Amino acid sequence: MGSDDFNTAVRLLSQASTATITTQLFKRGIRNAFLYGLQPLNRLRTCFVGEAVTLRYIPAREDLDVVDVFNDYDHPQRRAIESCGPGQVLVMDCRQQGRAASAGEILVTRLRERGAAGVVTDGSLRDSPAIAELDLPSFAAGVSATTNLALHHAVDIQVPIGCAGVPVYPGDVMVGDLEGVVCVPRHLVEDIAAPAAEQERQERFILKKVRNGAPLRGTYPPDENTRAEYQQWLKQNEHG
Repeated sequence: MGSDDFNTAVRLLSQASTATITTQLFKRGIRNAFLYGLQPLNRLRTCFVGEAVTLRYIPAREDLDVVDVFNDYDHPQRRAIESCGPGQVLVMDCRQQGRAASAGEILVTRLRERGAAGVVTDGSLRDSPAIAELDLPSFAAGVSATTNLALHHAVDIQVPIGCAGVPVYPGDVMVGDLEGVVCVPRHLVEDIAAPAAEQERQERFILKKVRNGAPLRGTYPPDENTRAEYQQWLKQNEHG
């Protein structure tokens, strides 16, 4: 896939909901793509789409994970933040352990300043009231004031990880909305992008019919007559 084709596909994915994307992935045999249990912290902005930059944590060890390790600017957690570029999403594997936070306001603010598209963790975030006011989509399984060193030891950047039970590979495309986050394997991005956008358009049309009293039979899924109506509706609304 060329970079132009990939960027076009990513833009199309931004027009689709996570629910629609999971359906398109299901049709292609991918059943485990939705990062169940993660919720947006933000009040300002929730939706995002971007390539994954991954960070893996293992359990902390008392003799290694002391506060002085953060004096090292090359600490893996810090390097992960500085490795996340414009339009990318930092995805953290915290083993679904949330008693200690995986990041806080300063690091999330740095991601925003670097132009990141979002941050995702299957653990928790600290300074959550402040993060809620940042215009960077931030998804977590919970919140905790406890520093990450109490529970987590950052070890790997840009390796395959598990986040909320979903495999995430560097460069996969993460999509988030009010419902949550879905991971699209990179090699399927171009394949599903246009069908996902089309499904969104068709379902908007179907929803309008259902709200106007149409029964499910013949409407959802659409029969030949409904499909013909949809094509006419598309022509009438192609500029709207």
